[in-house]
Amino acid sequence: MPVMRVLREGRPTLVGSAVLLGGGYALYRLWSRLTTSREKQSKGNVYETQRALSEYLLFHFGSPQDLSLYITDPVAIQNFPQRCAKECVKHFTQQSDVPSRALDIGCAVGRASFELARVFEEVVGIDFSLSFVNCCNQLKEKGQLPYCVVTEGDLSTQHTAVVPKDIERDRCQFRKGDACNLPTDLGTFGCVLAGNLICRLPDPFAFFHRLPGLVALGGILVITSPYTWLEEFTPKSLWLGGYKDGSGKEVRGFDTMKRIFSPHFELVAEKNEPILIRETARKHQWTVAHMTIWRRGTV
Repeated sequence: MPVMRVLREGRPTLVGSAVLLGGGYALYRLWSRLTTSREKQSKGNVYETQRALSEYLLFHFGSPQDLSLYITDPVAIQNFPQRCAKECVKHFTQQSDVPSRALDIGCAVGRASFELARVFEEVVGIDFSLSFVNCCNQLKEKGQLPYCVVTEGDLSTQHTAVVPKDIERDRCQFRKGDACNLPTDLGTFGCVLAGNLICRLPDPFAFFHRLPGLVALGGILVITSPYTWLEEFTPKSLWLGGYKDGSGKEVRGFDTMKRIFSPHFELVAEKNEPILIRETARKHQWTVAHMTIWRRGTV
């Protein structure tokens, strides 16, 4: 049986087959739950539906007027993936020893990836949803893609997602991938963006422990999350926060991030970013994501 990672008080421990054979039934149960969670994500991924694809195309490429007919919050209706890319560019410092490469992990339908291509010579977008990745590649090839937006019931309106013409789309490449098990040949990046990803992973710790090898020395890491820990995505034993530890102390996701990142990253800035995702003309998801910007140490 392969070696696996098990958590104890938030710290990963490697456990091999000898421990399992020596009475580690509880460890096996944890491994089984994690495996089941991954299988459920693969087989019943809510992001593979046509409706999700349309909602995210509007979220990434729709105008403020299309995003909401009734909500007038001047920040929330501004393009969120574009805002994320702007923060990446704002904090990125071009240096000869920092690669002009960006990784957009959990890229969805690609707007942030394309926006990053305004500055970075190479952008890699990775998402677990095959339909999202296929959509990204169609946008890369053609520059635009038609889609429908639900108004109510079976009624909808036609729209077209358009990549701005001043963006060099060939700088982007998109692939399907698992943030918890990223390819080993990705190399290093001057910028890594993980937008609203970490609370949708079956093992966010596995992703976090990979980051020091992905972000180049002097590079930046930008993470946004509303910290909505749900067992349908992440086993409770692997939540970054949202629970009380054995002593009754509250554990928050941001505090766990600071603890894990402290040996390698410095917190540069943090801010709250409202998000608006339209489901129908009169129904929206309104969320506030916590954006944190980190810089990789130069030693």
